[in-house]
Amino acid sequence: MRKQFITACLYTLVTTLLLGLGYPLAVTGLAHLLMPAKANGELITQNGVLVGSKLIGQPFTGSGYFNSRPSAAGSGYDASNSSGSNLGPSNASLIARVDQSVQFWKNREAKVGSGNANVPVDLVTTSASGLDPDITVAAAEYQIPSVAHARRLPADQVKHLVQAHIESRQFGILGEPRVNVLELNLALDALSAQQK
Repeated sequence: MRKQFITACLYTLVTTLLLGLGYPLAVTGLAHLLMPAKANGELITQNGVLVGSKLIGQPFTGSGYFNSRPSAAGSGYDASNSSGSNLGPSNASLIARVDQSVQFWKNREAKVGSGNANVPVDLVTTSASGLDPDITVAAAEYQIPSVAHARRLPADQVKHLVQAHIESRQFGILGEPRVNVLELNLALDALSAQQK
């Protein structure tokens, strides 16, 4: 019995060191060696200042920026509290929040005389994680009139910027074409700075 106990303890120690320490360190080391940007969270810096990550959404306010999807993660885009709302489609508070979001978007676009009647679904619904960094092409195009108006840029120029930031399906078959909101807004800031 004592021999079996010692053997069990040794196996536990060896597997803990091998699988709990050795394997994670090896995978992390290989990731840093083979794809360092992805291993470090695809952080985006501008002029030496960290402005965000390509992989985690963040809020943008004001009509001069493209907005991300709404977030139900903590107080909004809280990576330490990633989650959806878990409210069902018949939940009264979800219906009220979506209706309020639809009205916000319609009012925003009406101020600039946009004829966009149908608000893209991803502008009024949260993602499962609450941290989605991307919006659909339709959601980006929906926001072009108000962003162009707020920035005093030609709508065609802003549309060209959106089209330049469309990422295709992963491996050509997975997901939908999408636009990374942070990268698009950084490019928009750069474009506005050039116009001055």
